[in-house]
Amino acid sequence: QVQLVESGGGLVQAGGSLRLSCTASGRLLLISMGWYRSAPGKQRELVATISNFGIRNFASTNYEDSVKGRFTISRDNAKNTVYLQMNSLKAEDTAVYYCHAVDSRAVEIWGQGTQVTVSS
Repeated sequence: QVQLVESGGGLVQAGGSLRLSCTASGRLLLISMGWYRSAPGKQRELVATISNFGIRNFASTNYEDSVKGRFTISRDNAKNTVYLQMNSLKAEDTAVYYCHAVDSRAVEIWGQGTQVTVSS
């Protein structure tokens, strides 16, 4: 069974940076990996995804509008790890960030979540 282990959350001042990491255990082919976030009183929303659809040397990225130009998603396929570099953080980025993956059978997998708090 594939598990996702996240790290890198924490407390940072507005304008600062954080890097989230998520490593998938197991040997399944993950066609898409990404990050969602959940803030108090708000629905969980997509932050960024990176998908290769099982195609070697291919990657397609997608970002939520409010993070474009500030966040960068990347993936190390050899390590089955996805990263989210978050720059110019704002108070409204405060949320629990969840790693998400989809395997080749279209099964969704979620991490346990990591807290990101941005102080203004």
